[in-house]
Amino acid sequence: MRTHHRTRLTAAAFAALTLASGIAGCSRADRGTEVEQKSQGAAAEVRVGYFPNVTHAPALIGAKNGFFAKELGSTKLTTQTFNAGPEEVNALLGDSLDIAFIGSGPAINAFTKSKGAIQLVSGAVTGGAQLVVKPEITAPEQLTGKNIATPSLANTQDVALKKFVAEKKLAGVKVTNLDNPKTFDAFKKGELDGGWLPEPWSSRLVLDAGAKVLLDEKTLWPEGKFPTTVVIVRSEFLQQHPETVTAILKGELAAIEWAKTNPAEAKKVVNGELKALAGSTLSEAVLDRAFSGIELGIDPVASTFSQLAQDSVTAGVVKSAVDLKGFADFGPLNAVLSEQGKPGVNAPGLTK
Repeated sequence: MRTHHRTRLTAAAFAALTLASGIAGCSRADRGTEVEQKSQGAAAEVRVGYFPNVTHAPALIGAKNGFFAKELGSTKLTTQTFNAGPEEVNALLGDSLDIAFIGSGPAINAFTKSKGAIQLVSGAVTGGAQLVVKPEITAPEQLTGKNIATPSLANTQDVALKKFVAEKKLAGVKVTNLDNPKTFDAFKKGELDGGWLPEPWSSRLVLDAGAKVLLDEKTLWPEGKFPTTVVIVRSEFLQQHPETVTAILKGELAAIEWAKTNPAEAKKVVNGELKALAGSTLSEAVLDRAFSGIELGIDPVASTFSQLAQDSVTAGVVKSAVDLKGFADFGPLNAVLSEQGKPGVNAPGLTK
C-alpha cells in the first residue's frame, strides 16, 4: 500500500527540523557503538522520500508500478515528495524519513551533519543537469552581472554552479535559490538570466521558454558521468531493518531494468507521476529530451565523491572537505547484485 504526503515545510517547521537534526546527530555520535544494533527483522513501515523530477525516475516508477511494494511484502510503504535536497535531509535527520532518493551534494551534507548516521547505499541516476541561459549569453564570461537560479541553497546544482563561477573567476554573478517551477516562471518573465537545473527543468526552459544550453554538466566529468541521484538511509534503520533496505534496493533495480526494457512506458509512468505529484505534465518533446540526458543505474559513481566533497569547499558552501570514510555501505546492494549474478559496486575510500 502506498501513501503520499506532499512535504511543504513552513519556516518554523524547517527550523524545528534543523534543531532536531543537530540533536539527533550529536546524540548518535555520543552513543558511539550503541547505535550498532542487531537486526529486528522487516520494518512494519518504511518511509521513502524522493522528488517529482525525471532525475528521480527509479523512485517514481518503483512506487507507482509496485516494484517496491512487491519486495516489501507486509511492510507498509509511505512516500513523501520534496522540492530540494536540504529539505529532504532535514526530514531524514529529524527521523520522519527512513530512506531518501537525493542529490549527491545533500547526501554528503547529510553524512556530515549527522556525524556519520547516514549511509550511501546505492546510485539511481547519472547525468541530467545543465546550465541554461538567455540566447544572447554565448560564453561563461557573459555571466558577470547576471542572475542565475539553482533549486536550493547547497543543493547539488547550487554547488556545481558556484564551483564553476569560482573556478572561472566570474565576478558579480548573482545566484538565486528558487523551486524549479518558480524558476521556469521567473525566466519566462525575464526576471532571471538562466539556471543550473536538473531534468526536466533544463529541458523545459530550453523547449518551453526559449533558453539555450551554455553548459552540460556531463562535459565537466570523466566519461561524462556524475551522480545526480543516489539513495541514502539512516544508519540506525539500516542496522535495525536490513531486510527492508534490501527490499527497496531490489525494487529499485527492478524498476530500472523495467524502464530500460520499456522506455516508452517508463516515460508515461513518470509523466503521470509528475501530474499527480506536481500538478503538471511534460510535453512529449520535453520528456524525450529530459530522458536522453540521464542514465538510470545503481552505480553511484563512487570515484566522484571525493571531488564532490572538495567542490563544496570551492563553492564556498563549507570550509573544509569532509572525510567520507564510512559514508557508504554497499553490503545490501552487493548482496542483491550477487544474487542476480551481476558485478558488485566498489567504493574505495567510502566504506569503513
